[in-house]
Amino acid sequence: MKFSYSHLKSQLQQYVTNQEPEELAKLRQSAFQYVTTAQLPKVTKFNFQDWPLISAQSAPLHFPEAVERLTDSDQVTVEASSQKVTVVLPNSLKKQGLIISELGSIIKKHPQMLTKYLAKVIQPDENLLAAYHTAFINQGLFIYVPRNVELKKPLHLTVNFDQAVKGTINFHLLIVAGENSRFQIIDHLVSSRQQDNPLTNFVEIMAEENSEVHFSSLDHLAQRSPSYYQYRAAIKNYAKADWAIGLMNECNTVGGIDSELIGEGAHANSQLIALTTNDQQLGINNRVINRSPHSRGLINQRGVALGNSRLIFNGIGQIIHGAHGSEAEQQNRLLMMSPHATGDANPILLIDENDVEAGHAASVGKINQDQLYYLLSRGIPLHQAQRMVIRGFLSAVITAVPDKNVRQEMVDILERKLMENA
Repeated sequence: MKFSYSHLKSQLQQYVTNQEPEELAKLRQSAFQYVTTAQLPKVTKFNFQDWPLISAQSAPLHFPEAVERLTDSDQVTVEASSQKVTVVLPNSLKKQGLIISELGSIIKKHPQMLTKYLAKVIQPDENLLAAYHTAFINQGLFIYVPRNVELKKPLHLTVNFDQAVKGTINFHLLIVAGENSRFQIIDHLVSSRQQDNPLTNFVEIMAEENSEVHFSSLDHLAQRSPSYYQYRAAIKNYAKADWAIGLMNECNTVGGIDSELIGEGAHANSQLIALTTNDQQLGINNRVINRSPHSRGLINQRGVALGNSRLIFNGIGQIIHGAHGSEAEQQNRLLMMSPHATGDANPILLIDENDVEAGHAASVGKINQDQLYYLLSRGIPLHQAQRMVIRGFLSAVITAVPDKNVRQEMVDILERKLMENA
């Protein structure tokens, strides 16, 4: 991956002199020192060394305007773009201490939050892209749900990545779930026109003791430039973090979902669907690490490859020595809907403890012929029957999304892409 170190260093200087709090300037400078020493993240059987994820320049640092509107309803919504972030927040939740803010605003108002949480779950010394992203964060959101607070309805978050200026967008979503809190987030990534800006998209979740976080995301960005994403949750004692991710975008994409079960009895369920078309390339590491006793980690990945695309699933279950009584199970399944598409489903188990349960299942193949024959025998046309089987194949993850409108949108995107590639 080619980039000019001197140019980035000069740009960093412009960032840290932009009247930012001292804490953020120190974090940027600390992260930047790893840009020259850290390696690219590794994705088994997937090569993205030449992707221009680090462009000639990052998008200019201009945290958008933040607007908060209070309401008497119990629905929380956030609409974010490069120009403006609008938060609709119930009065009752505001009084309980719920904080939702554009990242730049929270850095100025509550710098102690930055010091305590930002870049603590995904640390900048892990790899080159983590270091670069942290040093050049230029958009983001902060969500803090205090202890004992429960959101009755899912929090709807829409992020529009339309950007007029050129340069890499480094978007960072930081979520903190206080002790005994309960909530769902639906993250909707959109763009109304094709973008030429590379994207690094990070989500950090700190799930404190006995909290529950359900994070759903639908990515259907119309980008030409590549994207790198890193979603990670640090899950403490008896806490739970569930992922339901739909990767249905247009660009070359690489990244990972990580669930760190750092507390006793911690639980994670990491579910993902991916749909690739044309010449698209997509590589995924879906990892659960059991670090404490009696923790439970599940992975379920389902993908459909069309056209000349390439789709790689790496499911990684790791049980650390001492994490007795733990469970790590995974499924990685791919449907190849074109003779020109390629794919791999790679289950990886790294077990360093005896008293555990661990298993995996993996498959790469064509559509289920028995199911197809059954539908054809009922008079259903071939293309419609294929789409029905594929919808059933992906339904385990689609149904995990709590909002019916988002579920329908996922189905609509699937139907459209299948018809375009029929």
